[in-house]
Amino acid sequence: MNAFCRKSRVERREPAQSVRNHFGSRPSPLAPRPVHAFTLIEIMVAIAIFSVIIVAIYSTWTLILRASQVGQHTAAQAQRQRIALRTIEDSLACVQSFQASMKYYSFIAQNGDQPMLSFTARLPDIFPRNGKFGGFALRRLIFTVEPGPGSEKDLMLRQTPVLMDMDPDEQQTPLVLARNVKKFTVECWDIKTMDWMDGWDTTNSIPALLRINLTLGGNAGNGGTASELAVMRVIAIPSITLPPGLQGH
Repeated sequence: MNAFCRKSRVERREPAQSVRNHFGSRPSPLAPRPVHAFTLIEIMVAIAIFSVIIVAIYSTWTLILRASQVGQHTAAQAQRQRIALRTIEDSLACVQSFQASMKYYSFIAQNGDQPMLSFTARLPDIFPRNGKFGGFALRRLIFTVEPGPGSEKDLMLRQTPVLMDMDPDEQQTPLVLARNVKKFTVECWDIKTMDWMDGWDTTNSIPALLRINLTLGGNAGNGGTASELAVMRVIAIPSITLPPGLQGH
């Protein structure tokens, strides 16, 4: 009987032993476990890829900023050019000239190293700096190109009421119409030769047409990234020089 019981217990242990043999023995909790980590080569490759991505992002962002700056400067440049030409055009529409007083009403247009456009006009209230002259609408205008900050040249406007000397403040701080002017020329249409003249020698008369060329350069403060902006405008002058016999009428 005892032998039979021992035999039965042995037979019952055999399946468990066979299962352990099949799946392998369980590892001991004190046995060292394998550690998984990146190799030095893998880390260096990851750093190199990350660096390439950062450089690409920085380069793209730099190009975007540069394109934005160029676009903003070009828009501002075009706006300044429009304002300058509009100021000249509005003033030419109000030209007055009397042959009996050519000392005050002469029409001067010259080019070269010191270009200048000067005439007398009865200006509207909305004209720049009108409030400075206390209601004297009849003023002589002098447009000149003079050295500005750095090596650039600027288009200046000075005004003075007729029969009055120019104010010292107006002489020293004229109105700047456009900066970094590369070219400013005034051509006058001669009805006798039916051709454009470089400047205007007949200062006691008013030309029928003016052709103004204005070129603005890139901003030197931004490294000159913006291209030059050139425009030509033909302006018809509605006024004529009034003869002495009609001046009092």
